Amino acid sequence: MQHNYRVAVIGGDGIGPEVTAAALGIAQAAGVALDTTTFDLGAQRYLRDGTVLDDTTLEELRGFDAILLGAIGPAIGDTRIPGGVLERGLLLRLRFALDLYVNYRPFHAVPGSIAQGSSFAIVRENTEGPYVGEGGVLRRATPQEVATQGSVNTRFGVERCVRYAFARAAELTRPRLTLVHKTNVLTFAGDLWSRVTTEVGQEYPDVEVDYQHVDAACIYLVEDPRRYGIIVTDNLFGDILSDLAGAVTGGIGYAASANLNPARTGPSMFEPVHGAAHDIAGTGRANPLAAISSVALLVEFLGERDAAARIARAVQDFEGDAPTMGTAAITEAVRERL
Repeated sequence: MQHNYRVAVIGGDGIGPEVTAAALGIAQAAGVALDTTTFDLGAQRYLRDGTVLDDTTLEELRGFDAILLGAIGPAIGDTRIPGGVLERGLLLRLRFALDLYVNYRPFHAVPGSIAQGSSFAIVRENTEGPYVGEGGVLRRATPQEVATQGSVNTRFGVERCVRYAFARAAELTRPRLTLVHKTNVLTFAGDLWSRVTTEVGQEYPDVEVDYQHVDAACIYLVEDPRRYGIIVTDNLFGDILSDLAGAVTGGIGYAASANLNPARTGPSMFEPVHGAAHDIAGTGRANPLAAISSVALLVEFLGERDAAARIARAVQDFEGDAPTMGTAAITEAVRERL
């Protein structure tokens, strides 16, 4: 019996609605029935009536099986929205409120990229670190101004992220996990991450465990990305490393992400990591591959592993010139490979 999954769709801004529509079409072609409800959220909604994410909408979103997000953000140069309003009010609020404590980003390098032949994933702690907003300002706008920004790391938060990373690493043909931090300088947080990784690693004797400082990891991601299986790291380092990983494996136009609640106490959220690209919105030139890969992660998390594998394989087998093909042609090429 086919399961009909309820999915909230936040197309957002710019090319967001276009790439989410393409991705949903691929899910349907793969035989996954998604009952979708569209939510009008993002920069355009904020500019229209000042709404970012109200409490009523948040509670409604809790009732879905998953959330698919396209992209949010104003056009480049549009200064009508203060920096951080959408990021904190929508993206971070969803992560914290829905306990999306793992950000999982798989990377499969496309032909011609500098990381060609590599395949790895980054598991990023998604609800702690510097992004919790701990800190403040004293004597603002004076020569004596002091700004502090704390990084919050709890044993509970670190351990559940590390456990997810080890479980993912154990599934690999060559089980490898690399902890990335800066333990020589960030001695308190780094020590916690290091001890938890060592302790959890004892439960996974078949997983090869390594450690790298984050600056070294930046070098290796460019020079030798094949050394990685699963990278596990904190919120800030993971944010930076995942964008670098996207660049070296073909560009963020190919990069998918999953904001996961592995405990399944609420819906998880899936999104391409590219921006809204207002300059090409409506032209049919948007690359939907990252959104399609995100849908593959979505249907996998819903339990449709065969369909997810077929979608992921179709994306990886794509051989066209995405920048010149356009949204419809790319989507059709993926559909033909399912």
